[in-house]
Amino acid sequence: MARKNVAEQFVDILVRAGVQRLYGVVGDSLNPVVDAVRRTAGIDWVQVRHEEVAAFAAGAEAQITGKLAACAGSCGPGNLHLINGLYDAHRSMAPVLALASHIPSSEIGLGYFQETHPDQLFRECSHYSELISSPQQMPRLLQTAIQHAVGRGGVSVVSLPGDIADRPAPEKSIEHALVTTRPTARPGDAEIDKLARMIDDAERVTLFCGSGTAGAHAEVMQFAERIKSPVGHALRGKEWIQYDNPYDVGMSGLLGYGAAYEATHECDLLLLLGTDFPYNAFLPDDVKIAQVDVRPEHLGRRSKLDLAVWGDVRETLRCLTPKVRAKTNRRFLDKMLKKHADALEGVVKAYTRKVDKHVPVHPEYVAAVLDELADDDAVFTVDTGMCNVWAARYISPNGRRRIIGSFSHGSMANALPQAIGAQFVDRDRQVVSMSGDGGFTMLMGDFLTLVQYDLPVKIVLFNNSSLSMVELEMLVAGLPSFGTAYRNPDFAAVSRAAGAYGVRVEKPKQLAGALKDAFKHKGPALVDIVTDPNALSIPPKISAEMVTGFALSASKIVLDGGVGRMVQMARSNLRNVPRP
Repeated sequence: MARKNVAEQFVDILVRAGVQRLYGVVGDSLNPVVDAVRRTAGIDWVQVRHEEVAAFAAGAEAQITGKLAACAGSCGPGNLHLINGLYDAHRSMAPVLALASHIPSSEIGLGYFQETHPDQLFRECSHYSELISSPQQMPRLLQTAIQHAVGRGGVSVVSLPGDIADRPAPEKSIEHALVTTRPTARPGDAEIDKLARMIDDAERVTLFCGSGTAGAHAEVMQFAERIKSPVGHALRGKEWIQYDNPYDVGMSGLLGYGAAYEATHECDLLLLLGTDFPYNAFLPDDVKIAQVDVRPEHLGRRSKLDLAVWGDVRETLRCLTPKVRAKTNRRFLDKMLKKHADALEGVVKAYTRKVDKHVPVHPEYVAAVLDELADDDAVFTVDTGMCNVWAARYISPNGRRRIIGSFSHGSMANALPQAIGAQFVDRDRQVVSMSGDGGFTMLMGDFLTLVQYDLPVKIVLFNNSSLSMVELEMLVAGLPSFGTAYRNPDFAAVSRAAGAYGVRVEKPKQLAGALKDAFKHKGPALVDIVTDPNALSIPPKISAEMVTGFALSASKIVLDGGVGRMVQMARSNLRNVPRP
């Protein structure tokens, strides 16, 4: 029986680690690996049109499943295309293994055709990036890379020359049991006791939650009830903490709404739970702050901490809740709930006023109708820019839905590629790409990937023929908009020409029917909605200093708009407030 080559051994280890797909674009240096995939049961090669899409798709798959996903690029330009999607996966803590194939090993360092140094290039967007220069490094190096990606949450990159991949694997290589899941971690008793004392000593406590509260919804609610705390969230915490939350006071940040800003600034103690919220201009500098995070490097890098607690949010709260004294005074909580409801009531009309007659269509209305019609367990992938605004304010989480975007890296064109990865995980689950026309056209070639694999992704295209978030940034900087306008085709016609379902919506009364028909369609579908480019309602007093890189410095509220079904929850929560 012939010995395995390095490529076959590489693929076998991926299968043992639970990888079911390898996203990429074929190329000569990758040929041994792609051929090994072809001959190996349990793993498929997913042929995309651009390697950036491969990395985004792998990152989305990892976020949906919580398991290792993988992508690959051929030597030089091929694997360079991976870098943007890998940055996004790494900053989203998605466990991804990237194979960067390389030029012939004998030519490295001699200026060979397509030569780069991928083991160096990917170091900033990975926990581990190393070159296999000898078959004897397998499988230990790949196993080490997998354990970095899974154990630390993020990207590992393995660079593999094509000639090395084709050589026989070592006869007595050591293949040990792989780490494929992460453990939970709790703080020490001393830190738990310190935090309990701080909470007991504070009269007004606010919880501000991020993506680190995933899986901890019940624990956060129990804790909030015990200490009578309002609960705000960052954008990445929305899907995990907003639903079934009688203490909800909304979201902070440039896209925020409700009373989260007030709740974080008017408390005695702010408790940051699993959040690396980057906009420190929204965080207070005159209240005590404690932070709980499983990543110690996140502790204190956004604000000055009075206590840093290294641990998993769920395990920390399970230890902490029995140790804090139950509070009975609800005045601060009720005050914030009332402020939150009032704030939402004040903007709810922004998307309901004459929407049935407004042409071009209000994008707020599109998002609200989409929220009503989408499945209760739908996965929404969201383009960076104004689609972030509409998703943040109109898509209602319920514990079953997922909302994925480039929320930490902030890349354009992420929604369609992430939808590909999400749909491959489960073809029967509804996946909706909330795409802007700018982001969609940037990587539009991979719409053909949907057609090729008959992936039933539904693209809801917010087509305002502009880069409207960039126009907003120019506006607040006192600049005229320039270089932001697009001349777009009829995207529905493009979709049909590609072999998919496509429909164009130009009037509000067409919207619900178009979405329903697209959702019923068995294959890929695109709904091209001509939306109002002037949808934002901007406060009249804005200075050039107010918005710089999405940080607010001189005003609490920059964007003003509707809030969809969130106002219903706020009204419901007010029923818990005792009446005088």
